Amino acid sequence: MKGIILAGGLGTRMSPLTRITNKHLLPVYDKPMIYYPIQTLVNAGIRDILIVTGGNNAGDFLRLLGNGKKGFGLDHINYTYQEGEGGIAAALSLAEYFADKDSICVVLGDNIIEKNINHAAENFRKQKAGAKIILKEVPDPERFGVARLDGDKVVEIIEKPKAPHSNFAVIGIYMFDNTVFEIIKTLKPSGRGELEITDVNNAYIRSGTMTYEILDGWWTDAGTFDSLLRASNLVAKTGANNL
Repeated sequence: MKGIILAGGLGTRMSPLTRITNKHLLPVYDKPMIYYPIQTLVNAGIRDILIVTGGNNAGDFLRLLGNGKKGFGLDHINYTYQEGEGGIAAALSLAEYFADKDSICVVLGDNIIEKNINHAAENFRKQKAGAKIILKEVPDPERFGVARLDGDKVVEIIEKPKAPHSNFAVIGIYMFDNTVFEIIKTLKPSGRGELEITDVNNAYIRSGTMTYEILDGWWTDAGTFDSLLRASNLVAKTGANNL
């Protein structure tokens, strides 16, 4: 299984900080934000990693990370560039050549977890086909994509529902077999003009090949000023990903 970190976009919600660098290079406590998703993949035994970036400061990733040896013990990190913004699924489509028919674990570059996804990754390797999402119970599910569950099955994922069927949010870590790229090619832009990852996940649900697991430990994104502060405080208090 290969790893893909989506760290593109323009980060306009976090201007003026993002006028001088990519959002995913901003500090979360004592490390750059991008360190956390890389470590999530490395902890899960994934060493072949692609970073999808974009904007005017993409070169900052190379200056910071190099080939991934320092800090992560990798032999090589791959990079690709996303022009403009088109949604998570559009960014993921740029990884088709890198995936090369292998399964993939996708991590949004601003997602930070306390522990690891090792159990979920191992179970997905045994699953062989389909997809797996990771859920976390949250107090404000209306802010997220929310899973409607029926026992051990995911029935549907509803994006930012006004009346959520559950408190289980879909966090920004997804595992897909290689058919994900064919699914993305069938998508149409949403009302906000983007190719949505929720539509990808619902396609797997309709095919009956989606599984899920519940995350142990805390999870947060860091894509707003408030969540960046929250992430820094959580990392300072408890640590994250063995970093």
